[in-house]
Amino acid sequence: MTDPKAFLTELFDIAVANADPMAVLKAHLPQRPKGRFVVIGAGKASARMAEAVEAHYGPCEGFVITRYGYARPCQQIEIVQAAHPVPDATGATATQSLLNRVSDLTPDDFVLALISGGGSALLCAPIDGITLADKIAVNAALLSSGAPISEMNTLRKHLSRVKGGKLAAAIHPARLLTLMISDVPVDDPAMIASGPTVGDHSTPQEVLAIAHKWNIPLPKAAVAALGSGGDTVAPDDPRLARCETRIVAAPSHSLAAAAQQAREAGLEVRVLGDALEGEARELGAAQAREAMQLQSRMRPGARPILLLSGGECTVTRRGDGIGGPNAEFTLAAALVLNGCAGIHVLACDTDGVDGAAEVAGAYAGPDCLDKANQQGCDPRAALSTNDAHGFFEALNDQIISGPTLTNVNDFRAILVQAE
Repeated sequence: MTDPKAFLTELFDIAVANADPMAVLKAHLPQRPKGRFVVIGAGKASARMAEAVEAHYGPCEGFVITRYGYARPCQQIEIVQAAHPVPDATGATATQSLLNRVSDLTPDDFVLALISGGGSALLCAPIDGITLADKIAVNAALLSSGAPISEMNTLRKHLSRVKGGKLAAAIHPARLLTLMISDVPVDDPAMIASGPTVGDHSTPQEVLAIAHKWNIPLPKAAVAALGSGGDTVAPDDPRLARCETRIVAAPSHSLAAAAQQAREAGLEVRVLGDALEGEARELGAAQAREAMQLQSRMRPGARPILLLSGGECTVTRRGDGIGGPNAEFTLAAALVLNGCAGIHVLACDTDGVDGAAEVAGAYAGPDCLDKANQQGCDPRAALSTNDAHGFFEALNDQIISGPTLTNVNDFRAILVQAE
């Protein structure tokens, strides 16, 4: 293989294309409902999903909130852009506008909700007594804590007037169909964008335990609300009786598409899982060791092996860098590989944004540490200060895709060639 970096980047592009709403949404759209038909949505893929809806139905009444830079041209559906991963005032105002759109529905009306990852920040409606500043502080603390997405979103649900099934309750008595693009492990609809249209079993006591476990300071009003039984909407709540949810794209689908392309290129493919979680640097080191063990058993001339995985890693902020789980995964792997010939690593987020960086991820080849030495970059210092993005920028080994308009979470690929 003459250019492993280009090959791995091509596989990433295939994974992203497989989750393009324009390609996957049409098969899940029902015949256009009679009567009032309202399209709503939130998430990094929601504007592209709205574009696909209107490509199928024509102009539709609707209101969708997406991340800055992720808007798409729609015929009638209004697209509003707001901040992610930490919410802002624009997102809060937009969320209230969305709630206003569904405040006067009848049993004869039909709502189509387009939900994808990123909706947890973009749907911003704090419970009574919590300010927007409080909400921003809690989200920032969560993002730096290293908590898994399931626990982050469980906490978010109980501090929101729209998450944890509350948006669906607001839509009642209309019929509701939610189409989701999954960016969470095991594709749990209740966790995608914190499940605004999906019932939830979690309790206030669980939320307090999560906050204590990850040292998340909660506003006094939030503690009081949780202590008085502030809750989400249970799955058996009668207001959810006319709700249906479908997942239209998921990490497993994208990994399968990349795996098929690699097999056609003559590689042996091993999928390590599509729902891997944990500290990014620890997972990167572990997969690098696995790659080295595989290489040690390969005979000269053996066909290359490709390790693929997906899921959502986390970063515990220790320094003043901006983090980025895919960049940290790649840097930790490079340190373990230590210039091992024939092993190449690429890790990217399919939404084109790794943590808070406008960068999809990073690539590390066998010459990674030599290049760093020539540039005067210290890889261990970069990892210890969460500055993996700065490290790979200096090496010109960042993967920059721009907005991909979808989001099925992390894509990780390790190419192992015989020595």
